[in-house]
Amino acid sequence: MSTSTKALQNSIITDIQLAPEGHLKIDWVRAHMPVLNRIREQFEAEQPFKGLKVTISLHLEAKTAYLAKVVQAGGAEVTITGSNPLSTQDDVCAALVEDGITVFAKYNPDPVEYKQLLIHALETKPDLIIDDGGDLITILHSERPDLRPQVRGGAEETTTGILRLKSLEKDGQLAFPMVAVNDAFCKYLFDNRYGTGQSVFDGINRTTNLVVAGKTVVVAGYGWCGKGVAMRAKGLGAQVIVTEIDSIKAVEAYMDGFSVMTMEEAAKLGDIFVTVTGNRDIIRGEHYDVMKDGAILSNAGHFDIEVNKPELAVRSSNIRTVRRNIEEYKLNDGRSIYVLAEGRLVNLAAGDGHPAEIMDMTFALQAMSLKYVNDRYQELGQHVINVPYELDEQVARLKLESLGMRIDTLTDEQKKYLDSWQEH
Repeated sequence: MSTSTKALQNSIITDIQLAPEGHLKIDWVRAHMPVLNRIREQFEAEQPFKGLKVTISLHLEAKTAYLAKVVQAGGAEVTITGSNPLSTQDDVCAALVEDGITVFAKYNPDPVEYKQLLIHALETKPDLIIDDGGDLITILHSERPDLRPQVRGGAEETTTGILRLKSLEKDGQLAFPMVAVNDAFCKYLFDNRYGTGQSVFDGINRTTNLVVAGKTVVVAGYGWCGKGVAMRAKGLGAQVIVTEIDSIKAVEAYMDGFSVMTMEEAAKLGDIFVTVTGNRDIIRGEHYDVMKDGAILSNAGHFDIEVNKPELAVRSSNIRTVRRNIEEYKLNDGRSIYVLAEGRLVNLAAGDGHPAEIMDMTFALQAMSLKYVNDRYQELGQHVINVPYELDEQVARLKLESLGMRIDTLTDEQKKYLDSWQEH
């Protein structure tokens, strides 16, 4: 039996006939991911995952698909599932199945089916995992610990997932090492800042078809994602307000040229809201009470809990879909508030996610971190592990090479100077 036939028999997808369009999408991103292409060549030669099973849970679109193919090229038997019900692309799923990868994913499954798809992916009993948001980790450490013993370790993509991992580690419950890919330089400096900044407004603009220039954009959270969103909003001509709970980040936002205030104050002024905190109830009842008629709410945090929809619903006389990925909440006093992509990740649920060149670096880190864990899992312990600096630096060096750029190196005398404590 061929690998593609076996994958089709084992997979749960929407329609295998969608595969041709999915292949075109994957081919397009592959042409724009030179760092991952170099790593694929290395994996094909070395076969670091030969004989191992790898389960991946990420936003299942073309760039993620190519990461799965790179891991497969390293000898792994790969299973993949989605990390968000609205970001899965059915044509990409079909293409992966034709390439011999088992897929448990569909666009917009109900919550029960979505969780079951995650469990199916874990029932393959993986040796290694790549997680996004910590859903696989949570299942393995709660309702399905029977699927855990074989897992050597893995890598986590997001801030939200790392918070969950660190909570497990703090409680002494983490069962295997996990690499915090999100905290690597080549992840947060580029993916979180430039990737999120661009893709959020890709999603907002294609969904609303409205101008950003001249509007007031409220960005909740000034971490690396918030920095990127605020920078892009400013570049599009918006007036930007930042809300924060961290005094240092608030001062940074002020120094970067943005207004800083509470959400209570900002709610009265904003035309477009973007939450990027990783926490819940960032926009809630008292904020809806003072918002402008026509305010647009969107979220770029992992879970759909940053915009509190139940508290918006109880204030509404009618809820209707007015455009794809736009729900209008008609408030009892006649005002309308619009929620994009059901409050889920607007850049993926209403767009294609981060640009390919950005995810090239992040997914290169994922692939290399997975190899790092597999090579050392017995000595790493049950901890959340930082990406080693040499892996970060290697990804950056490969990126520069792909751009045809070179940088200086220290001379022996310069190294000696920097290493000396004596008076110069």
